[in-house]
Amino acid sequence: MLVKHLTYLTALARERHFGRAAEACGISQPALSAAIRQIEGELGVRVVERSRRFIGFTPEGQLVLDRAQRLVHDFETLRQDISVLKRALAGRLRIGAIPAALPVVALLTTPFCAQHPSVSVHIQSLSSKEIQRGIDTFDLDIGLTYLDNEPLSRVRTLPIYRDRFVFITHDHPRFAGRSEMSWTDAAKERLCLLSNDMQNRRIIDRAFASVGETPRPVIEANALIPVISHVRLGEWSGIVPQSLLLLTGISSGLRALPMGEPKPSHSIGLVYADREPVSGLVGAFLATAKRQKLQQRIDAVAALNTGGRSATEPQEAK
Repeated sequence: MLVKHLTYLTALARERHFGRAAEACGISQPALSAAIRQIEGELGVRVVERSRRFIGFTPEGQLVLDRAQRLVHDFETLRQDISVLKRALAGRLRIGAIPAALPVVALLTTPFCAQHPSVSVHIQSLSSKEIQRGIDTFDLDIGLTYLDNEPLSRVRTLPIYRDRFVFITHDHPRFAGRSEMSWTDAAKERLCLLSNDMQNRRIIDRAFASVGETPRPVIEANALIPVISHVRLGEWSGIVPQSLLLLTGISSGLRALPMGEPKPSHSIGLVYADREPVSGLVGAFLATAKRQKLQQRIDAVAALNTGGRSATEPQEAK
């Protein structure tokens, strides 16, 4: 049994489809099926439930898959460690990031890639639960996610910054003289918000509830780009993480106001598997993250775009 055969098995678990798994592995579907049959022959058990399509794994197959994921991960870690010894870190770093943190990812990957030009980076926009699952199944190397709003398990964490909320809208006269936006007044506006399956929205809903309000957005989306585009191009207002201002800024005709009391903030940081050894790629990425002053940069951009002074809470990694 070869490591590549186990890689095919993990691809099948990820794609849940023989054709897509074969395409992901760069082989034909018959070759993938033959590799799985070889695994079954060597172990003397049926691994995959199949008919004309993929159905799932047998109980024995699930055990094989669990071990295969760990073996493939350990093999990749070994290759990375060897590349470190050669003083030329190489490989593919797979990052999952919550939508609210996507504007910040480039502040980490840019210096990392500059220092390690032989490493490629694959970034996915995922929910916090999907990031947890991806790390558990070895499909992700590292995640950028909330650290203090949903339970995390089997991971180590590195806090990076705390994010707060800003109200973005058109520069109407009724907002003249305001230094911040109250949740009560925000609830009366035509809102475009993230959908309530996103943790970011659930944080916002709790803030509204604390002042006895329930938001009734006209438009909801599960990504921040539709939110900001509707604010820019339509007559809606939005409540977004201040880190989004790193990507969009505030253009002419728009205005950003910090949200008033309560002022929810949440810790965002890196999560990675709580197991040894830590791969060379993950270790190098963590080292890069610790050198960046993300909190200062985010607060400075927020202050510039809101016309105020943003309070810095030194939560960045030391």
